[in-house]
Parts: sequence; C-alpha cells; structure tokens
Amino acid sequence: MVDLAFRILNVFAVPGDRLSGNPLCVFEDARALDEAAMQALALQFNLSETTFLLPASAPGATARVRIFTPAFEMPFAGHPTLGTAHVARAVLAAGDRVVLDMKAGLVEVTAGGDEWTLRTARPPEARPHDHSRAEIAAMLRLPEEAIASAPMWVDTGSDQLVIPLACVDHVRAARPDADLLDRLGRSSKRGTSLAYVWARASADEIASRFFFLAGGVREDPATGSACANLGGWMIATEAPLPVRVRVRQGDAVKRPSILGLHVDAEKRVYVSGHVVEIARGTLTL
Repeated sequence: MVDLAFRILNVFAVPGDRLSGNPLCVFEDARALDEAAMQALALQFNLSETTFLLPASAPGATARVRIFTPAFEMPFAGHPTLGTAHVARAVLAAGDRVVLDMKAGLVEVTAGGDEWTLRTARPPEARPHDHSRAEIAAMLRLPEEAIASAPMWVDTGSDQLVIPLACVDHVRAARPDADLLDRLGRSSKRGTSLAYVWARASADEIASRFFFLAGGVREDPATGSACANLGGWMIATEAPLPVRVRVRQGDAVKRPSILGLHVDAEKRVYVSGHVVEIARGTLTL
C-alpha cells in the first residue's frame, strides 16, 4: 500500500468567500502512480479536474503536471494550473514563480500572495466555425439576434468554441440543447463538445458561462482555459490592445467565480485568479 498526500483547493474564488470558485484536487507526489491509477483517482474525486505533481523533466521547469478529468487527460486547463502552482509553492518551496511542464508546453505562473497569474502555453490559434448563427442560436435556445458575431474556435492550449452574445441577459438565458451541442459544438481537435458564451457587462467586466457534455449538458463554475481563449478571440478579431477585464462565471451553478484576463500590446495572454486551500488529507491505495 502507498499513502498519497492531496490537497483540495478552490480556484478563481471570490475573496472572502472560501466556498466559491472551481474546486480542484492536487496530489503532491504522484511518482508511485501510473496513468491508469491517476485516471481512477480523478474519477474517485469526480471533480472537473484532478492534478498530479511529478518531478521536473524539462529544462527550466519546477515540476511536471498531469491533468485528468473523471474521463480523460487534458493537455492544459486554467484552474488546475493556478491551483497546482499554489501547491507546488508550498510543497516544493518554489517561491512565487513556478514553471509547470504540461502536455501543452511550459506554463509560467507567478503569485502575489494567493493571487496567481498564468501566461498561456502557446500563442492563440483560431479558425472559423462551420455553422450559421441561426444554428448556434438554436443550439443555445436563444433568438438569432442573440449571437453578436460569428463564433470561432480558439486554442491557447485547449480548443474551445467561443460564442460572443449580444448582452448579459442572453448569457443568463442560454440553455443548450444536448443533441445540438454534441453536433455543432464538437471540437475536431479534442473529440469533445463544448461552448463558451460571453457578453460585456461593462467596459471592464464580462459575464460568461461554459457548457460541456458529460451524460447531458453540464456547466463549469470557472474555466481558465476558456478565459484565455477569450483573449485569443480578441487577438484574432483585432480588438484594441492592451485589454484588462474581470470575467464573472459560475453564478448560474451557485459557485460565483472571478477570473482576470489581460492581453498586452504584444498579444500575450494572461489569466489570473485567487486560490484558497480548504482541505488536505491522505489517501491509501
């Protein structure tokens, strides 16, 4: 038998609310685990993602990280990156700058207290979506005029469909049809179906929601990779830069979350958020 130390964190938490944000489990030392065991543990905890710290193998990296959902491994995801960096600082005495070696590449993460910021693993890749606005509106069960501009696939480490909506009320009203989401929101890169909808609430705040399929339509409380892809969308559509906005997510699933998005004049994309550790323990296999 082997004892495995783990920590439970909330990432993109609202300061002062420890039970907000997106939950994450981080195993501090995964050297005793093979891939099948990591996948089984991710299913055991049944959070959106569980991560596993391993010794660094790439030059310049603080640690190697593997990210698993209950069903599959991911090359990159935002809230696991910030939460794992928070744990790496504690268990590896890594300080406030951590470089994580992920399947998507090396990701630099820096901290100011418990506020962590990542720079995306790669420059954004964008491509058009093949379906009409009317079809996308039907997928979201919204009127056609709710689709503010053409949806676009964006990938800054995790390929996702980014859909601009005309107003915050449309973001709140979105109720995806599972069959249409499966067909129209399916990523050819990832083999999964998902949609990120957003609208401006003000000059410096955006309202967003992230939907995916897992035995039906599910909603993520805070999606750092999608926030990064929103930055990629801004670059692809030649929005004025630099831009710095606060992105709210999770209200519809009663897990309010705040994500910071910064795209600088050199088209570098940064995502930030507050990380709170709420539990730690040991699991025996």
